[in-house]
Amino acid sequence: MPELPEVEVVKRSLKKKIQNFLIRKVRVNDSKLRYPVTNKDMSRIVGLKIKTIKRRSKYLLIFFNKPIVMLTHLGMTGKFFFIKNKRKFRTSFYYELNNKKDNKHDRIIFYLSNKQKLVYNDVRKFGFIKLLDLKNYHKNSHIKSLGPEPLGTKFHFNYFKKYTKNKKRNIKSILMDQKFIAGLGNIYVNEILFLSKVHPSREVKNLKNFEIKKIIKITKKILTYSIKSGGSSIKDFSSIDGIKGFFQEKFNVYGKSGSICSNTDCNKKIIRLVISNRASFYCSDCQK
Repeated sequence: MPELPEVEVVKRSLKKKIQNFLIRKVRVNDSKLRYPVTNKDMSRIVGLKIKTIKRRSKYLLIFFNKPIVMLTHLGMTGKFFFIKNKRKFRTSFYYELNNKKDNKHDRIIFYLSNKQKLVYNDVRKFGFIKLLDLKNYHKNSHIKSLGPEPLGTKFHFNYFKKYTKNKKRNIKSILMDQKFIAGLGNIYVNEILFLSKVHPSREVKNLKNFEIKKIIKITKKILTYSIKSGGSSIKDFSSIDGIKGFFQEKFNVYGKSGSICSNTDCNKKIIRLVISNRASFYCSDCQK
């Protein structure tokens, strides 16, 4: 599942390609996504102009020139293709373009201005698209309880300290909790904790102040770097021009069980541990 950096790159890709375009027509090839969607539903946005595209956590929000917002979650395998002059461009994670294989998973096709198209493709159909009223979209169940954005000013030491006060939960589960902080997933949490030198099973109430400050600093640093790198390719993510992100080449622990720790002064092997039903990777010597 794409995490915050991947979705942020998708957002920027879509803004580059479809902002200010008109929706001429929408065709729903398969209504059975995570939540049902029909041609009648999509008819609400026909004739509207795409004003802007935003991201909240791992969700994409497309705003129109009428009070309607299209909320999209990519799930495990959801992706958008942009088609111009019969040439297909990747706008989300995908290892290659294969029309023969792709076409059978094209769930929704948006016909845009200048005979261009935006295609929502989803192999496993865990993603979804919903149309919301602008005045109430922030009350939607998917986004109303989200915590602050990790790259925003509201994610700071005092917030972290207050939220985790006296909590017995481990730091791994807290960072994965979208109510605490929006957009982080398993890949980046593993990397954040390694660089912060904090064991993933540590109870948050036992974290020292300098460790909290370091976690916040590292979180912002890793996410910023990954966005600039084009996102992680762990799920074959590609940018708008098909260039894979290279942050995955810098992984220190994620998926590296049994490998020697990347710290030059450490010769311990990376350990895999299941915490809260998710795989955790850490170095027992570097992370305390």
